[in-house]
Amino acid sequence: MLIQSTPAEQRTVLHNVSWETFEALLRDTGEDRGSRFAYDCGTLEIMTPLFEHENPKIQFDRLIFALVEELELEIKSAGSTTLKLPLARRGIEPDNCYYIQNELRVRGKEKLNLETDPPPDLAIEIDITCSSVNKFHIYSALDIAELWRYDGQKLKFYQLADDQYIEMKSSIAFPILSVSEMGRFMQQSKSMSETALIKSFRSWVKDNI
Repeated sequence: MLIQSTPAEQRTVLHNVSWETFEALLRDTGEDRGSRFAYDCGTLEIMTPLFEHENPKIQFDRLIFALVEELELEIKSAGSTTLKLPLARRGIEPDNCYYIQNELRVRGKEKLNLETDPPPDLAIEIDITCSSVNKFHIYSALDIAELWRYDGQKLKFYQLADDQYIEMKSSIAFPILSVSEMGRFMQQSKSMSETALIKSFRSWVKDNI
């Protein structure tokens, strides 16, 4: 067992954890716990997010909702829902995830089963410090088409192609949005009020539709 503590995230890593144990932990700890799990073929990382981690998560969510409103798109938020595939022995709880292209296919659903339901179209991962598991492997096994990763300074967009993630300059779900523009607004979120940030972002979206 390895424990790392930082101002942004606290991580506990356990090795040789069976899938059955992972499922039991999910069941016993429930959905209201403050920590998030990432499981990759026997390695379990338990991450407890702190303020430096959670604030960007909230900013991303607000910016995305402002974006879909201005673009008049439908969206289904899945938040930090546990995404898992027993056959692949992988599971993860993203910071945020969304159905956009596949929103209609999950509209009205109260539970998700990735063995029968489509995976979210977009997932967001905030890792201020290095994770101890390879999250690319987990997300590719879950067939998540688009992944955004943010380390507190730099934002990167990735697209799944042939079971691997390739870096890209613009979003698949939102072609209007480049990684440089979204990164710029995330940097501004550190010094602007949240209300002013959303107003500025909405104005940019309207000017670029």
